[in-house]
Amino acid sequence: MARPEPTIDIARLRRRLDGVNAFGFNAVTGGYNRIGYSADDMAVRDWFAREMGDSGLAVSRDAANNLFGRFGPADGPCIMAGSHLDTVPEGGAFDGSLGACVALECVRAMRDAGIEPQTAIVAVATAEEEGRFGGMLGSQTIAGLVTRSWIDLASDADGVRLADAMAEQGLDAYGVLDAGWEPGSIKAFLELHIEQGPVLERSRIPIGIVNGISGVCFLQVRYDGVANHSGTTPMDMRADAFAGLAAFANSIPATIAAHGTEQSRITIGKVELQPNFAHTVPGSAEFSIILRDTSEEVMRALRADVLENVEAAAKVHGLKISVEEKSWLSPAGLDAGIRTVLTEEADRLGHASIVMPSGAGHDAQTMQSFCPSGLIFIPSRNGISHAPEEWSDWADIEKGAQLMLNALVRLSA
Repeated sequence: MARPEPTIDIARLRRRLDGVNAFGFNAVTGGYNRIGYSADDMAVRDWFAREMGDSGLAVSRDAANNLFGRFGPADGPCIMAGSHLDTVPEGGAFDGSLGACVALECVRAMRDAGIEPQTAIVAVATAEEEGRFGGMLGSQTIAGLVTRSWIDLASDADGVRLADAMAEQGLDAYGVLDAGWEPGSIKAFLELHIEQGPVLERSRIPIGIVNGISGVCFLQVRYDGVANHSGTTPMDMRADAFAGLAAFANSIPATIAAHGTEQSRITIGKVELQPNFAHTVPGSAEFSIILRDTSEEVMRALRADVLENVEAAAKVHGLKISVEEKSWLSPAGLDAGIRTVLTEEADRLGHASIVMPSGAGHDAQTMQSFCPSGLIFIPSRNGISHAPEEWSDWADIEKGAQLMLNALVRLSA
């Protein structure tokens, strides 16, 4: 008798995602708040660990609070698959958490079909992928990329130190330094993620197979001027921190035009003004700059021009400046062999696919530095992500999940 083909149970997958999204839900805004190392982030990990155990997996955690569920041989290398459970503030229902749930569903589907992999499959729910502290701590821990000096300096936008946030949850940040996996212990890494962009929906193509992921540079800038009365301080005698910020922001299009590509992005995402009062000239402006591109050479050119313009705007407006590079994640080209497997399996399933870059960072880019890695995209409605309106249709999710399942069966045989 022929062995049954493993099939995604889409109803079970949907129930599991609903279970994840019971944690950190804001009923007023419709957003999700499982910020890295928050109480809801820790609680959802405990719940997901139980789900892994109930699915028959051998469950473990590491110092970063990555969750691992192993299926198959207890020893030897593995195929790892998954994504993250944390969210940005007021994030959406699918970003990261769908990929973690799909990985677990794939393993469950293989067990239901009586498939015993020759190479173990490890479903993973990574920790702190959304960069609260400036990196992708979970996957960086697995790949052995975290340094003591980075931990010493890592803090979030509100000044909370990584070490303190983890200690509050009973975790030792410095324990991650000894938590890297041994070279050769992971043969391949696969991740499914919503696109977070409009390309697949606009093209009416259900599957994106990613060939490269943009790098991310996170700069924190502070302008210090002089807070003063807005009515009595002449315009030409001000040291207006916001005016400096506005002048810098106005330079961004020229930076992109001179040094960028179609994949270049520069974003001022978080701004704090002091005193932040209607009748007072702002005395300080602290703001984030995130720059991205799929080429490291381009990223460095963008960074150099950005820093030059930050300084020029400060000089024009009589401001003191401080700049801190919070993190640098290099661009990554994903593995061509894994990409071929995904393309062939999509064709076998009869699903149209395209090869495309990712403008957002993902665990797969970190893991590519450690092992061959692949990333599957499914469409995002209107390209919206990191917001309560984030949505992917379940018909598309099922196609992407089945592709992940077929690829895992093939790679682990």
